[in-house]
Amino acid sequence: MSSRANKKQAARVVRDQIARERARARRMWVSIAAAAVLVIAGLAGWAVYSNQRSSSYATPAHATANADGLVVGTGAKTVDVYLDFICPVCRQFEESAGAGLNQMVAANKIKIVYHPLAFLDRASSTQYSTRSAAAAGCASDAGKLAEYVQTLYANQPPEGSAGLSDDQLIQLGHTAGISGSGFDTCVRDGKYKTWVQHVTDAAVSRGVTGTPTVYVDGKQVQASLPAITQAVGG
Repeated sequence: MSSRANKKQAARVVRDQIARERARARRMWVSIAAAAVLVIAGLAGWAVYSNQRSSSYATPAHATANADGLVVGTGAKTVDVYLDFICPVCRQFEESAGAGLNQMVAANKIKIVYHPLAFLDRASSTQYSTRSAAAAGCASDAGKLAEYVQTLYANQPPEGSAGLSDDQLIQLGHTAGISGSGFDTCVRDGKYKTWVQHVTDAAVSRGVTGTPTVYVDGKQVQASLPAITQAVGG
């Protein structure tokens, strides 16, 4: 092969190598740009999600200082009850322990802090956990929370169902002794739905992973009346 042919071949090899390097660089920058687009889209999605999860909420009457629960009673011992109104085990807990807890409240031994959660919104087609928890906030405004909790569990819908309608939640409030139109409006407007989000987030931050979960003066105990009574001390 002549010297001129060798030079042409070498030049062609160099040109091909340069072309390959340029193509590789283009692919790299396209990949970087695509990744940047995904990151930006993810940040935008998170911003939308964060905006939807508003940090502002209306607080029901008789809420705790940090608004993560609703207080019934004035006793020295604090019994925190984390519950979900469509949770079957929570209904069993209310049926077995509710009356005894209410007696301890009446005897001024304890105060109960109810934390109505939205863990099981997926267990209904209408976000029943959120709606019923928000209605409990309305019942707290009316001073009938304990009665409303008992009534909700006595009429608990099955998991996987649509749950009770707002009209039914209102009617159960009347059954629990709530009168006046304020409760009805509160439920229909979903006044405390955003507050339920706050209560649920606070429960997760505390380490609550299921319902019912019970604490006595900050120490977790078994969700049963005997265990609570023993922890209370009588």
